[in-house]
Amino acid sequence: MKQTRHWLQAAALFTAAFFSLLYLVSALWIPAKAELAQWLIERSWQQAQQGNENARPWPWADTRAVGVLSVPGLGIRQIILEGNSGRNLAFGPVLLDGEVGHDLVISGHRDTHFHFLKDLEAGDRLIVQTLDRTQQYRVIASEIVDSRTAELVIEPGTSRISLVTCYPFDAPLAGGPLRYVVTALPVADRLSLAAIGQVRPTAAKP
Repeated sequence: MKQTRHWLQAAALFTAAFFSLLYLVSALWIPAKAELAQWLIERSWQQAQQGNENARPWPWADTRAVGVLSVPGLGIRQIILEGNSGRNLAFGPVLLDGEVGHDLVISGHRDTHFHFLKDLEAGDRLIVQTLDRTQQYRVIASEIVDSRTAELVIEPGTSRISLVTCYPFDAPLAGGPLRYVVTALPVADRLSLAAIGQVRPTAAKP
């Protein structure tokens, strides 16, 4: 009986140690994986700048780096990815629509890459760099939009940038109807928010 009891105790200790090690490895792997992904994305952007515009961060990636979003006042620099999907949003902000020099919309997660949106104020400077050009913007407004009753309207003839994320920033669950939208205009552009009509009402969905 004693041998059986000792064997059971040893087995229990071994099992506990194994699962503790497994948990530790998992906890270390997640941030390591995130760091590796960012390094690969940065490398693909450098390759794109060198002429390989279709460079992928990893062979099976369904996205590519299309630009860089910088906020000098907050020390923010993020690679903008192509393809609006939950998978791509996990790695960085994504280009929803538009292009620099026209109506540009970029989306990001509220609890990671776009958490800084809550700290942006009117007058803050944004810089968007693509393979073709670099454009500076100034923040002119921030607002909360209900996606059930309003939508962002893309206007190709308007030069602006809209940064979009879910709201509230501290909500326990993601995927609610509210969006936090930061609008910025080119530094040389003096159009007002009212002049460009950032958000237009639309019929509420049942």
